[in-house]
Amino acid sequence: MRGVIFDGEQPRVVDDLVVRDPGPGEVLVGIRAAGLCHSDLSVIDGTIPFPVPVVLGHEGAGVVEAVGAGVGHVVPGDHVALSTLANCGACAECDRGRPTMCRKAIGMPQQPFRRGERELFSFASNSAFAERTVVKAVQAVKIAEDIPLTSAALIGCGVLTGVGAVLNRAKVDRGDSVVVIGAGGIGLNVLQGARIAGASVIVAVDANPAKEDVARQFGATHFIDASAVADSVKAVKEILPTGADHAFECVGSTRLIRQAVDLLDRHGQAVLLGVPPATAEASFLVSSMYLDKSILGCRYGSARPQRDIALYARLYCEGRLLLDELVTRTYPVEDFARAADDAHHGRVARGVLTFGPDPGAPLARS
Repeated sequence: MRGVIFDGEQPRVVDDLVVRDPGPGEVLVGIRAAGLCHSDLSVIDGTIPFPVPVVLGHEGAGVVEAVGAGVGHVVPGDHVALSTLANCGACAECDRGRPTMCRKAIGMPQQPFRRGERELFSFASNSAFAERTVVKAVQAVKIAEDIPLTSAALIGCGVLTGVGAVLNRAKVDRGDSVVVIGAGGIGLNVLQGARIAGASVIVAVDANPAKEDVARQFGATHFIDASAVADSVKAVKEILPTGADHAFECVGSTRLIRQAVDLLDRHGQAVLLGVPPATAEASFLVSSMYLDKSILGCRYGSARPQRDIALYARLYCEGRLLLDELVTRTYPVEDFARAADDAHHGRVARGVLTFGPDPGAPLARS
């Protein structure tokens, strides 16, 4: 079968992958569409250290092909969106409703793939850049069959992370003010999360002026072109003189992390979503924190995927959550190099790799 692998030197599209059958508590999914996230590119450039060889991809949707013993919530033929959380469901963190903190879900990659005699790792317990993948049952969330799979694919990472950061981690309230630094795939979902939460002022900041229209479409009430102003903090303060209730850094720049902290009002929260290099250090004025300000890390939108993916799918069906609009372009998996180049240069909000016929069209209910 086809898939995108990274061997430590360069990514390649291959056609001779094999994936094992699902074991107890596992699901075999035929992938139809998979979003290309910057985290995939970060594995390739070394920002995210990961063992190789690895089958890339972690933002996918498809159709269940087989289930292992003990799986009852999905059956073959169901349409599912996949999460990256292979949480155990039984530890103290899972029991507290914090599956993103499950220690068994982090740093323990499996090797369900083979290529010839060599085993390959699964990226983020998911590997959606393959025609078929095996995931834990908890990662497969059933969705309505009339949701286009090219759109549904994006729920499992970009939407969970961005919207979840707003609703679950920051808990933005009605009337709050929000600044979003970076209007890429994650930033757009933060913007629409803020809109859904009822924020009154939502400021998008990006160095690419071409992103203004889409930022406003997703919920921004104001847009600041960081390439055209000498001081982005000052520009934001002209809109929010006392600062913002919430500032989300969605780029992964230590300079912009400092900017997010400097933008806060009293009791404000800076939420860090971008991923800088693993050894990066950021600084801030300690004295500024004594006005009850907070700096919050956020893993995967503090999500509970079985609950949140189903919720976001329902909001999409109600017209309240934008998914189709996130898909700038689709690519057959063989065009991975072009998709990666477009993502690297910011030409797309989200590019989506496709497998099989017409994955973007709603499929008839069986």
